[in-house]
Amino acid sequence: MKLNSQSRSGLRSDCVGNLMRLSLDKALAVGNELEVEAVGGTQHVLLTPRLAAQCGYSMESDPWGNTRIYSSLLGCYVDNKEDQTFNVGLRLRMYGHTQSDVVTHDVMQTCSYTQWASREILCDRNYMEVSNHIATPDAKGQAQDVKDINAIPDASGAAHGILKLTFYTPELVSMVHSEAEQAGYGAMVTSTRLVMRSPYNTAETYSEEVGGVPMEVFRVSAYYQALHGLNVVNLAAACPTGGVLFINDVISWHVPRRVTPLLDGNFEVLEMHMGINGKRLAGSQMAARGYTLSTTRHHIVIEIPVGSPDGHFKSHAPDYQYHITYIVEPMLEVLWRTTDTQDDTRYKVLFPITTPLMPQPPHFHDNTVPEARVFSGVLGTFLHDVVLRTITFSTGVLTVDESNARGFTVQEHNHPNGTKSFSLSVHFNSAVVLKHNPDRLVTTYFLPLIFGFIILPEETLFTHPIELQASLQDVELPTITGTCDQNQFYIGVKYGNQGHNFNAMVGPRVLTAEMAADYNFQGNGTHFTLILPYTAKDTAFELITSDSVRTRVDLLLLDPINNWVLSDLYLSCTFPFTTTMCYPNGTMTAMAVKVESVPNLSPSRLTLKDQSCKPAFSDERSAYFSFSVDSCGTTRTFFDHYMLYENEIGLYYNKRVASTSPVEPEYRQTVSCYYVVNETQTVAFSSKPRRYEPTPEIGSGQLTVQMRLAQDSSYDLFYQAEDYPVVKYLRQPLYFEVALTESTDPNLELIVEKCWATLYDDRMSLPLWDIIVDGCENPDDSYLTIFHPVVRDARVLVPSHIKHFSMKMFTFTKEEAVLKDEGKGEQTLLSKGKSPLGLLC
Repeated sequence: MKLNSQSRSGLRSDCVGNLMRLSLDKALAVGNELEVEAVGGTQHVLLTPRLAAQCGYSMESDPWGNTRIYSSLLGCYVDNKEDQTFNVGLRLRMYGHTQSDVVTHDVMQTCSYTQWASREILCDRNYMEVSNHIATPDAKGQAQDVKDINAIPDASGAAHGILKLTFYTPELVSMVHSEAEQAGYGAMVTSTRLVMRSPYNTAETYSEEVGGVPMEVFRVSAYYQALHGLNVVNLAAACPTGGVLFINDVISWHVPRRVTPLLDGNFEVLEMHMGINGKRLAGSQMAARGYTLSTTRHHIVIEIPVGSPDGHFKSHAPDYQYHITYIVEPMLEVLWRTTDTQDDTRYKVLFPITTPLMPQPPHFHDNTVPEARVFSGVLGTFLHDVVLRTITFSTGVLTVDESNARGFTVQEHNHPNGTKSFSLSVHFNSAVVLKHNPDRLVTTYFLPLIFGFIILPEETLFTHPIELQASLQDVELPTITGTCDQNQFYIGVKYGNQGHNFNAMVGPRVLTAEMAADYNFQGNGTHFTLILPYTAKDTAFELITSDSVRTRVDLLLLDPINNWVLSDLYLSCTFPFTTTMCYPNGTMTAMAVKVESVPNLSPSRLTLKDQSCKPAFSDERSAYFSFSVDSCGTTRTFFDHYMLYENEIGLYYNKRVASTSPVEPEYRQTVSCYYVVNETQTVAFSSKPRRYEPTPEIGSGQLTVQMRLAQDSSYDLFYQAEDYPVVKYLRQPLYFEVALTESTDPNLELIVEKCWATLYDDRMSLPLWDIIVDGCENPDDSYLTIFHPVVRDARVLVPSHIKHFSMKMFTFTKEEAVLKDEGKGEQTLLSKGKSPLGLLC
């Protein structure tokens, strides 16, 4: 054995009973294509899968290149010295990327094995082998050379060899050597044994269930030429192909205690051993690993915990979902003796076991601390054959290297138990992070991710999606400042940390590019300014005196999605303003403006006392009068040193025509001129006070009222359109909510004036029954409607916009017959300030 060179090259060979085992380290085999040749003297034969099964060789590799090669000591190309010393030679060729890139390793292992039983049966992963002891007629024990199936004797029978094979399938099938060889069987005669070898699932093998365990069986009679004449030997082998159970992470392998194809009478078990990878384990080794070897009435049972160190895990991705399997190769070796013939049988099984697919969904441990403004977490765990290749962000797919180059920290973490996990960190401010504001001051950050993995060496793909979410009260709202001079408003808006993410309302209008040009808009990435004349269209006149006017400008910054008021400014300033001019020639001019307290005023309808004296000019905001002091109903009053001329600008109704707006406040503005001897002087005046304060009026607008049926008195869940019709029983309460939507004005109050039920979908049809009358319960109802208080919470921002009430379920009847389900109708009022109805229930 070339021990030193083999150890240096990553090769280790040893003898394990009637097998030679060669281990090839993954560092040597990884990335290479391996070819194995059997060496017999000067002969080198490439071991194809067919030839390996025929000649007693097997090989198994894990996905990472760790390889084990087994050779039966009775293999075709083993140098056999009197069935006691065996020289096994192998040549390994490892090819790189090209055929010229090849590394060759020669292995020679000498094994000694003398504990042969009368019959030895070997069940390897790709073949079944049975050898029987044959008597040697030479008293001196002269050794016979190995005879394989190629050494077919000639017709004279001079050579010692196998002449014919008869298989029992169970029908009889006979073959000569060449036919058996072509069929894939191996047969030979050594100095003391006759050997027969068969692959699994051949035409001459058959399946049989023994003790509930499926087994592959072959039975054959071999006719061979001995010195004293023609002999026949009956051989049989039976190897398990199942019998494995998986219970609570334990592999339980059952082998029949009595293998009936091999036993006819009574027997006793002399030895029983468990091993791993072809090598026996001592009791202490089994105990340390948690292995057990036991017997029941019908079975020999080996139990191995899933995850034991002698096996390995493997990753899989059926349907792109992460799964793992566990692979281990236990060995069972049993020596039994038949009672009648006292013949020993050594029964050895190498049985690779792979567990069923075990789902292993990755878990993402979210380590995000919102205050740090960084998404952080760990995804795992995975086996070491899993590689993270890509991450799909909201903006596209990036490799791990590209992700790190963009500032996203992606790292792989290897754990002592052989597993791995992956960590990721992404800043909230990254372009791949999506944002949403559920509240004016709160930002919710979303990070949708799809991790793309491959499993080596097959390069199987699978993905795992996750979505991270974090909320933070981090919104800095924009701020508005404003000042005035003698003619203009000066307004400044400083952006918050959300940038220019709002709509600006100047007065009643959204600020457009055209308006911005009119109002001297100047701005950059942090703020903008506006300059408005006090007479601008979007200002409002609040109060007018003889020499001034108080004007207000309103600026609202609204969230474009939710219409929240992010910031507001109501700036009122008093500007110099002359309403009346008195001229020496007796002409008076007067200017009237539309003030906010009379919103429906049309200046063109204003007149002087003489209603035939209309404005010389008017627009939607003002009216201009020019008249002489002796016209239009102007009065004159004499004082000691001056004369007073007075008139009134007013809105006069035709008493014979009903007013279209009877609650419209009266408009009256007094204009006066004082004339002094040899001097004309303009004097101050004041408008006539109102005779009463304005009160709210019932009006119409574009507000929307919604009526919904709640599932219970908590008013948290509501029936949707697809839930109807909703089944309710008589006198079971129905909980209704009437809500004013699309308004945040806290001065508005919703009043349910009237609510009724109808038999048909037409809410104006008959019959009907009143549920709410003039904002109160129907006193004629046997079960009065109940009004429930509305409190502010996360859903209810303005309680005055919502009304809750409940009623008992009823049905319409006619002549004691129940009619079909009822419909409903409702009528609401909006009030600003106090209710105009003064409802009391």
